[in-house]
Amino acid sequence: MPKIGFIGLGIMGAPMACNLADAGFDVVGFNRSRPRSDAFEQHGVKLVASALEAAAGADVVATMLPDSPDVQAVLGELLRATRPGTLFIDFSTIRPDVAAALHQEAHDLGLGLVDAPVSGGEQGAIDGSLSIMVGGVDADYERAQPVLAAVGKTIVHVGPPGAGQTVKAANQLIVAGTLQLVSEAIVFLEANGADLEAALEVLGGGLAGSAILERKSAGMLKRQFDPGFRLELHHKDLGIFMSSARDLRVATPMGAVAAQLVASMVARGHGGLDHSGLLMLVDELSGRPKARQSE
Repeated sequence: MPKIGFIGLGIMGAPMACNLADAGFDVVGFNRSRPRSDAFEQHGVKLVASALEAAAGADVVATMLPDSPDVQAVLGELLRATRPGTLFIDFSTIRPDVAAALHQEAHDLGLGLVDAPVSGGEQGAIDGSLSIMVGGVDADYERAQPVLAAVGKTIVHVGPPGAGQTVKAANQLIVAGTLQLVSEAIVFLEANGADLEAALEVLGGGLAGSAILERKSAGMLKRQFDPGFRLELHHKDLGIFMSSARDLRVATPMGAVAAQLVASMVARGHGGLDHSGLLMLVDELSGRPKARQSE
């Protein structure tokens, strides 16, 4: 089995690295802030002190980092320090143009690279059921398949380098818009005294059904917003979408509203909450008392 260096062991990266180790890969991991080691030891993930050490001798280097500058900084160091033929899989969500530029730099050095952003949140990462949208050349995609299969369920090669990030931007638009509408529906139902669990059950079985309703509604009804995916990261992702849409002259009126609502939550200091925390804003704008019970 190939040796994998995994860089970025946060909410998403940690369970992904553990799933790779459980699948039989030799996994060496690094995180900028030292994570608790007991869970990694249980799964057989070896923790090291630097990204360079994690990548040393690896056949595959995987990254799951917060933003474009983080990926550029790490890969800027690693691309020139790894042996020719090493495959890089970037699971981060970054700008499509940055992903394409990194791919070109990697190939100029005799390395492989695919952009492979994921969707499914923390639970999807834990379950190994992530949806992975992959951009890159065919040869790199084929080489990445065994690694991707250990962490994801729906794996689709969506196009050339950078295409994975383009599809992920569209994904984040749909997720933010859906979360906002589900939030408004919950407050509307509560204001009318409806049986919330029964209402959401029947909504989930019809055309309004979605993964958002299935995975997020229980926590939203309890006003529990422990982060599975933080608002501050969704804010960053919507910035990528809005910038790309503007460059392409694509009209996104609903997307602009969703981006502003997420931005307002971050500006008010709620960026560390789960993105379902958009419900807090609907509570407050509606003058509902539960707005004061969320933290």
